[in-house]
Amino acid sequence: MSAITVDYSRSLALLQDGGRFGVRHLGVTQGGAFDWVSMYWANWLLGNALDAPVIEITLGGLRLICERDGCLALAGADLQATLDDRPLQPWRSFSVRRGQVLTFAQPRLGARAYLAAPGGFEGERVLGSVATVARESLGGLRGDGQPLRPGDRLNWNGQDGVLKQVPEAQIPDLSASRPLDLVVGAQIGEFGGQSLYDTFNSDWTVDMRSDRMGVRLTGPQLRCRVSGIVSEGVPLGAVQVPPDGQPIVLLNDRQTIGGYPRLGALTPEAVARLGQCLPGSRIRLRPVVQRSAEFIQQQLLLNWR
Repeated sequence: MSAITVDYSRSLALLQDGGRFGVRHLGVTQGGAFDWVSMYWANWLLGNALDAPVIEITLGGLRLICERDGCLALAGADLQATLDDRPLQPWRSFSVRRGQVLTFAQPRLGARAYLAAPGGFEGERVLGSVATVARESLGGLRGDGQPLRPGDRLNWNGQDGVLKQVPEAQIPDLSASRPLDLVVGAQIGEFGGQSLYDTFNSDWTVDMRSDRMGVRLTGPQLRCRVSGIVSEGVPLGAVQVPPDGQPIVLLNDRQTIGGYPRLGALTPEAVARLGQCLPGSRIRLRPVVQRSAEFIQQQLLLNWR
C-alpha cells in the first residue's frame, strides 16, 4: 500500500539522496540534494541515515495526500507548508493521518524544502542511488530521471520515531546575508587585479537562468588572460568564468568536465546555502584556503554526531 500520493505538482519536486558517486569516469554526474545540510536535518529528525532519500521541493507548488498514518519531517525553506490548511513549520517532525493533505505553496524564506519519511522514501536505485538527474534520465521514483507528477505513489518502510525539532541554535541561516566561502583554485592567477578585486568586493545577483546544473551570477565583468583551458574534472561548486565574464557556479547536475577557467570552488556549506537563494538574491563571495574550508566542514558535521 502506498503511503503518500502526489495530487498536484509543478514538476519541481524530486526524489534526492546523498548523490551518485564512483561513476564520473563514465560521464555520470552526482546529482543529490542541492541543500544537503537541510536534507541531513530532515533525516536526523527521524533517525534515518543522513543521506536517505527525501523529496526536494523547489519553490513550492506541491500537494500530497497521506494514504496512511505515520510520521514525517520537514527542513529547509519555508514554503508556506500546511497540513489540512494548518500552518506547518520546518525544522521539525510531525504526525500525519490517513486522508490528510500536505500542501506547499510558495517561498517565504529560502527556495528548497526537504520532506523526509521513516527510513527514507523508496525509489528505483540506479548506479547505487535514487538521486534524480533529468539530464541523464537517471534516478527518481521509476529510475527514469523524471520529477514527481500527479498520481505518483510513494512508500516508506521505516518505523515512526519520537516527534522532535532541530535545536533553535542549530537551525541554518537561509538568508543571503553571509558571504559564500570560495576555495581559490590554480587558475586564480590568470585573472587581472581589478577582476579579483571585483570578485570579492562586489554584490553578485543570482540570475533567473539557473538550475540544478549551474547558477549564473551577474555583476562586474571578470577578465581572464586565458579564454579556455584543456578540459578537466569539475568539482561540486566550481566557479567557472566563460567569455562573457559572468561566473557560473556548477552544481549537483553539472557536466563532469569543463574547459573554462575557474576562480575556484565554493565550499560544500556554501553550495548548500546557495541552494536556498532565490533568483534576484544578492550574494557576496569570500576567499578561503582549503585548510580553513576543511575545518568549517568538520565543525558542521559535528551537528549530527
